[in-house]
Amino acid sequence: MPVVNPWKSVRRTAAVMVFGWASAAGTTWVAYLALGMKAVPIMAGVPLCILFAVALILLHRAAWLAVLSAVPSLFVLVGAVQYAPEAALEQRGVRESVVIVADSAAGTSSDNHRFTLRGKDGSELEEKLEYNGDAWAPKVGDRLDVISDPQGEVPMEEADEVDASGRLDGLIGGTVTWTLMVVLAGWRGHVRRRRGIEYDLPV
Repeated sequence: MPVVNPWKSVRRTAAVMVFGWASAAGTTWVAYLALGMKAVPIMAGVPLCILFAVALILLHRAAWLAVLSAVPSLFVLVGAVQYAPEAALEQRGVRESVVIVADSAAGTSSDNHRFTLRGKDGSELEEKLEYNGDAWAPKVGDRLDVISDPQGEVPMEEADEVDASGRLDGLIGGTVTWTLMVVLAGWRGHVRRRRGIEYDLPV
């Protein structure tokens, strides 16, 4: 059997663990810096999640844990991208009851809706409510509560959809699951190296 330094395996495991934590924190930080521009933290977070999966493969010398990491990666990515704007809406947003009076996608095949809203005073709001997809999409004439950002940095959202604490829970839960996967990958990778097993990607 090859001689494998256990402390080297511990250092490798710790390095991957720190990378996972840094990826989650870094994506969240980018979302704060680019508040209101979801594409920016997504472009930062997706490569980091992929790199984390590659690091798991290298640590584990197998691929199945990396494949399973896609689920917590989704929680980390969604939580990191959504937490900052939803927290901003909860902290400084203005809640208002409105009625949908027009839909930009009405009569077309598009599922990208931009709803024109009328407030309680009867005047139309300058900002449009954007909604992608037809599933559960509100209709013209529906009354709903929205939260808008008085500083204009974060797009308006339906009040029921704003849940910063839920996003944070998802981010933390995904990061904790990553951590447990890294510990398992580090232990199994150490055993596989000690047995002289090379990379066996299917398992």
